[in-house]
Amino acid sequence: MQHEAHLTEGPVARTLIKLSAPMVVAMFAMVGFNIVDTFYLGRLGTEPLAAMGFTLPVVMAVNSISLGIGVGTTAVVSRAIGRRDTEGVRRLALASILLGFSVSSVMAVAGLLGGPALFAALGAEGQVLEHVLEYMSVWFFGLPFVVIPQNGNSSLRATGDTKTPAKIMLTVLGVNAILDPLFIFGWGPVPGLGMRGAAIATVISQACAMVVALVVLHRRGILVRIRMTFAEVLAAWSRVLKVGLPAAITQLIAPISTALITAIVAGYGVAAVAGFGVATRLESFAVMVINAIGAALVPFVGQNWGAGKKARVSRAVKTALVMTAGWGAMVWLLSLVAGRPAAMIFNDSPDVIDTVMSYMAIVFPSYALLGILVTTLNAFNALHRALLSMALSVVRMFVLYVPLAYAGSALLGLHGVWWAASIGNALTGVIGVVWFRHLFHRMETEPPPEEWDVDAEYEVITA
Repeated sequence: MQHEAHLTEGPVARTLIKLSAPMVVAMFAMVGFNIVDTFYLGRLGTEPLAAMGFTLPVVMAVNSISLGIGVGTTAVVSRAIGRRDTEGVRRLALASILLGFSVSSVMAVAGLLGGPALFAALGAEGQVLEHVLEYMSVWFFGLPFVVIPQNGNSSLRATGDTKTPAKIMLTVLGVNAILDPLFIFGWGPVPGLGMRGAAIATVISQACAMVVALVVLHRRGILVRIRMTFAEVLAAWSRVLKVGLPAAITQLIAPISTALITAIVAGYGVAAVAGFGVATRLESFAVMVINAIGAALVPFVGQNWGAGKKARVSRAVKTALVMTAGWGAMVWLLSLVAGRPAAMIFNDSPDVIDTVMSYMAIVFPSYALLGILVTTLNAFNALHRALLSMALSVVRMFVLYVPLAYAGSALLGLHGVWWAASIGNALTGVIGVVWFRHLFHRMETEPPPEEWDVDAEYEVITA
């Protein structure tokens, strides 16, 4: 088994770049599923495009839970690798797969039963609601295929291998891009299924990803046949969830707030919802590098903290802060030049494009500080201080963004909602870096904890 702590040696910046570059590809592929669906469904008209906007909060919520479990998996597996605990690596990897299957199955049933009421509550109605249900009824059914490969890839990333997960996801994105027009518009004996066809293409593609990920894990000697009692599985789940549950809640905060913001935007019409959906998908592309660098910190910090190399952890976080802030500033400048052509790829409606452009003009300048925020959130998770990450996300969304969005909408209309997002990014970016410095200075004088200390986290939050 390839369980050596590869990340504890070598230049810090170069190692982070080597880890981050494949993660950008993997995140491009993840975001690309929705982008490809949005591109083709936009050809069907504004109503299908608006329907994709209403699906976004739920898709983000499910992905957030899956990513949270993945963060927990990477954090605990990478630390086990740093300690060279081969048996622990195998048990945690297997338990993570079982946890992903269990959680995704529960979410699928809940979505199939409660989907109509949920999307109606978000503001979808009439033909738009019918489009939403056509897509999500299939998507929920295939939910385990979406979650399990993400968990498997998290175990691979914990070993320092970010290339293989990227290759898997990029290949599957290509499969989705081929199947989407086939099932949406039809060809030969295959009938055009519209929204339902887009969901079918996504589920088939993700099923392929699941099979490949599991095969790779088995060949690497990570996912092997081992005996685990039910109590041992629960104990492994506990270790993963001690980091993964707060991380999942942190990830969930964004789609929950997006759902609330979508409800506000829905008051400005279908074109506004469609424009908001396009803008948030473009935003997903814009911050991919930021998210990739932040995600690369988790295995890097995990292995080095497990090996007792705190100086490398400090250098890595400082390097990531500079890299993410610089990328955020570059994205803003690029949006000034390429923003409108990018928006027109998805829809040519003037109202939709104007909504996208106003979002870019107001929110994108805050991306440098958003990069700093994302880096600190991932650093907290990597150090098994996931409650701090969660607390900071709560401040960003529910103390700043959502309340300011309601106030901004009343005072400035739709632009006021965008200003709320920008202010939330900026203020929490500053708070996050100050908070992390305080925490790290405390932890430098302490031995690296073997287990996650809940009381210690609450103590830091209270302080």
